Amino acid sequence: MVRFFSSEEETEIVAAIQAAELNTSGEIRVHVEVGERASALNVAARVFKELGMHKTADRNGVLILLEVDRREFAIIGDEGINRVVSQDFWESERDLMQRHFKRGEFVAGICLTIEQIGAKLKKFFPYQEDDLNELPDDVSYGGPGSRPGGKV
Repeated sequence: MVRFFSSEEETEIVAAIQAAELNTSGEIRVHVEVGERASALNVAARVFKELGMHKTADRNGVLILLEVDRREFAIIGDEGINRVVSQDFWESERDLMQRHFKRGEFVAGICLTIEQIGAKLKKFFPYQEDDLNELPDDVSYGGPGSRPGGKV
């Protein structure tokens, strides 16, 4: 499978996730999808479940999904987050990423968005000493041949 990010860029994204999760019990993941025909938002909803992000104790997972072939992205959160954040919460994060993406600054846009999400989630889901890292912090990839039953 072709990687969108270099190993150095992935390390930078993982570091941003880990830093953000030091402030909140929220769980943040970044996923890159290749070869999808559906919209990024629809793919994100499916991948959210495939990655088990709906299984966090506080239902406070956030997925940043890049659909590289379609040049689309989506940011979605679980129901625990959506119950407590303002209506424009996701739009402001989308706008931040979009500004950076238009300049080709993909890693910077993602890392700044992760930082902001972590800071905002701290208010509603502060980090507790007994918090567990419920989801992996690595960048995940999907696309043809990456799922059981998928075409190669």
